[in-house]
Amino acid sequence: MRNTATVRNNISISIIMISVLLWVVLLFNPGNIMTVEHCHISMGGYSSASLQMILQMNPISDMMIGWSLMVFAMMLPKLIVPIQHIYDRSFKNKRLFLSILFVLGYAIVWISVGFIMNAIIIGANLWYPMSYFPALLIGVIAVVWQFSPIKQRFLNRSHNHKSIAAFGLPAVRDAFTFGAEHGAWCVGSGWALMLFPMLLPQGHNIAMLLVTFIMVGEHMDHPRIPSWKVDFRLKLFKIFIAQTRMRLR
Repeated sequence: MRNTATVRNNISISIIMISVLLWVVLLFNPGNIMTVEHCHISMGGYSSASLQMILQMNPISDMMIGWSLMVFAMMLPKLIVPIQHIYDRSFKNKRLFLSILFVLGYAIVWISVGFIMNAIIIGANLWYPMSYFPALLIGVIAVVWQFSPIKQRFLNRSHNHKSIAAFGLPAVRDAFTFGAEHGAWCVGSGWALMLFPMLLPQGHNIAMLLVTFIMVGEHMDHPRIPSWKVDFRLKLFKIFIAQTRMRLR
């Protein structure tokens, strides 16, 4: 039991450290990969010339790198429990490999969604350059989605941790599909929250941090019956505040 607890703690610490490192990269924003530059080019409205210019200033490859970094920085803490699940139910010499396959399946889903998200971001900057309107619109949608039974169904499904085969191709398949399915449930529950910070003309780093706290916290809750319920899902904030108060005493 002690070895199991040690392994689980090491997984948590390692994943959190990687997430923190990625957050540092995001905050430094090398090459402005997290912001859309030269939005003022489309002040006169949409045109093919303005689209071409904004794509030249913001290559899709750079935007996808920024999206991928954001996904890993924000989502890695949510993968602690599933990876612990893999470690608990696989042989020692297979654990790391199967965990990598899980993360790969998870990442492919989010990166695929990133193409759609970046298309929305480009469109928003073409039609509403340097405007808070797109972010406000998505923010309202995110709040409604936050309270909806549909989101709760996605969250419930993300708690389903499937069995992993012990050997061979079945183990590879199970680990990869486990990651892809987990990614799909996470996208379903958090797509609006993830898009909101990227549409802000300013302050997207603070918004990303707040969204991370919400998304990690909501996965700490137990599954519940899907229904409309006003719940901002601030469990992680409450834990953080409670522990801070205890340390200050």
